[in-house]
Amino acid sequence: MASDEWRAEAKMPANEQSKPKHYKELLVWQKGMNLAKLVYKLTMRFPAEERYGLTSQMRRAAVSVPSNIAERQARRSTNEFVQFLSVAEGSLAELDTQLSLSVELGFASQSDVNASLKEIDELQKMLVALKRKLASYSPLATRHSPLRSGGRGLTQ
Repeated sequence: MASDEWRAEAKMPANEQSKPKHYKELLVWQKGMNLAKLVYKLTMRFPAEERYGLTSQMRRAAVSVPSNIAERQARRSTNEFVQFLSVAEGSLAELDTQLSLSVELGFASQSDVNASLKEIDELQKMLVALKRKLASYSPLATRHSPLRSGGRGLTQ
């Protein structure tokens, strides 16, 4: 997977592609939306008594992925975006677990969940690549920069 695959689905000139104007242009958001739709379709077949149980949990986890990517649009801070991407990663791990449980409980077959699992795997890779790319733009996104000695207000 190319490191820039998370960017925009449509091919744009290189200078425009470096910064999508809207989260809907991000392939990672588009794939997150697709995953949410897959989960909604899958859980429609779950037993009615699971409406407030596993069905609800799976739907919330699936919707959380594109929602956290979209919320970045309002924040503008690289550090905050990385935090939202981490929440999206956590939601993917939750959903992976819940899909496995749904198979083990007999609510879905393995073939029913395979498309969602494939999407989760791709999204996890894309989120890792995106976080790595963002970290290269902002040293404080993942680690602290060394303090300069003799700088403003620092003791020597």
